[in-house]
Amino acid sequence: MLRATRLGRVPHKPLAIFRHMGPLRTVRPQLQCFRHSCAEKRGSCAWHPLWTGPVSSLGGTRQSPINIQWRDSVYDPQLTPLRVSYDATSCRYLWNTGYFFQVEFDDSSEESGISGGPLGNHYRLKQFHFHWGAANAWGSEHVVDGHAYPAELHLVHWNPVKYENYKEAAVGEDGLAVIGVFLKLGAWHETLQRLVDLLPDVKHKDTQVAVGPFDPSELLPACRDYWTYPGSLTTPPLAESVTWIIQKMPIEVAPSQLAAFRTLLFSGRGEEEEAMVDNYRPLQPLLDREVRASFQATRVGTSARVGRTE
Repeated sequence: MLRATRLGRVPHKPLAIFRHMGPLRTVRPQLQCFRHSCAEKRGSCAWHPLWTGPVSSLGGTRQSPINIQWRDSVYDPQLTPLRVSYDATSCRYLWNTGYFFQVEFDDSSEESGISGGPLGNHYRLKQFHFHWGAANAWGSEHVVDGHAYPAELHLVHWNPVKYENYKEAAVGEDGLAVIGVFLKLGAWHETLQRLVDLLPDVKHKDTQVAVGPFDPSELLPACRDYWTYPGSLTTPPLAESVTWIIQKMPIEVAPSQLAAFRTLLFSGRGEEEEAMVDNYRPLQPLLDREVRASFQATRVGTSARVGRTE
């Protein structure tokens, strides 16, 4: 979320693999942070080695991302389906922020946005971006029952009813609404390929390329069941301004498409090359927050519930 700058070239620690009851899952070593509030100290469970600069909410009580525990989420029948309507012609350009690649939209009108679900009013689309790992065993920011996906898409929207612009909304109460979509390996994704084809043009930090008309709703899963919880940005300023809407089902992408993400660089032209991988924030404690679900959980195994493939 938002742009983050690099702090030296400290490698991001890879995930570890632990065996729990049931099938083998990939989980992050920061799972220990679930039991301790990151408000206690500025440690590895709160910070990413590529960040620098001030933050507004480090040590807050509603930080993101989190481990979504299926059995602990609460079904809320008052959660209506999310209404999504995007104007493809408002898409402007794709750029390398130095932390991930991001697609920007014209947010000056109400044409592109979301409403319904947990939201009290319409939110405008500002941008979307992805987080991914150095390998296919990890990369998503949120995890489900300790299971990490290879990547995660974030579609970022802001509240024009309460705020004049995105910058104000990003640090304000109820300022942002972010749809999270997990990516898993599988079939080739035609819409994603349009972005993949542009990545060679933005290999280095601070480079950009025009996209043309693009409808990001084509990156959403067919099943629109979701979890929602109050959280934060996952990059500085880490503001606790986000209503998260995490899609239950992932979308499938081809291994070659995800591999193309890893050809990007954190570094700019003329700098020592540094592969853009592991650009996710460590997991944060849920504390006393509640994760609500728009669907009723079943008692089948995690793999079947979330559409996981081994």
